[in-house]
Amino acid sequence: MAFLTFSNVTKQYGTRRALANLTCGAEAGRITGLLGPNGSGKTTMLKLAAGLLQPTDGEVRIGGLVPGTQTKACTAYLPDRVSLPQHFRAADAVALFRDFYEDFDAAKASEMLRTLGIEPRQRISAMSKGMQEKTQLCLTMARNAKLFLLDEPLGGVDPATRDYILSTIIRGYNEGAALVISTHIIGDVERILDDVLFLQNGCVTVADSAEHLRETRGKSVDGIFREVFSCLQN
Repeated sequence: MAFLTFSNVTKQYGTRRALANLTCGAEAGRITGLLGPNGSGKTTMLKLAAGLLQPTDGEVRIGGLVPGTQTKACTAYLPDRVSLPQHFRAADAVALFRDFYEDFDAAKASEMLRTLGIEPRQRISAMSKGMQEKTQLCLTMARNAKLFLLDEPLGGVDPATRDYILSTIIRGYNEGAALVISTHIIGDVERILDDVLFLQNGCVTVADSAEHLRETRGKSVDGIFREVFSCLQN
């Protein structure tokens, strides 16, 4: 049974429909790829699950609960933009997460940051955009959450760094949790995916296990994605 569920969810922004009667889910203990081009509704889905938006219609449930205070306590959300205060030092960010989240492992976060070469006294504002994004990812993955929501964690980093990002996700991932990773960079991420959801114009067009898709279509998930969306992804 899915830990995160969307049941007939529609989300309107004024006259624009971002999600249209969406029904899908993500299971505990599995990594689900939310795959689609920019503007397909991926960020809206994750913000609904994180409790940052409310659906116009339909229901979102996390462990049977409506997103709110209870679910936020067990949901680790990585936004698609850096949200850390620029005047903070790396150690300040670790302290903030430690104070705010009961499931946060400060020692684990500090070790991941040290591996990246980020010093505790280094200011966020002095880091490159890529380093800021990696810092935020380490903080997110240092939580012992039941649901991880990662919005385009590979989008702002160079190809050489993507393997490290993926290994950080795997290393930090609580294997009993549900993890949803949204991306349009399929080739690098597909090796860690258990399940995939293709999203186009706010609708799910493909929902299957990665293994079954490859077996039945005789192509990689990346190849299927390119075929479905008729576009080339970098």
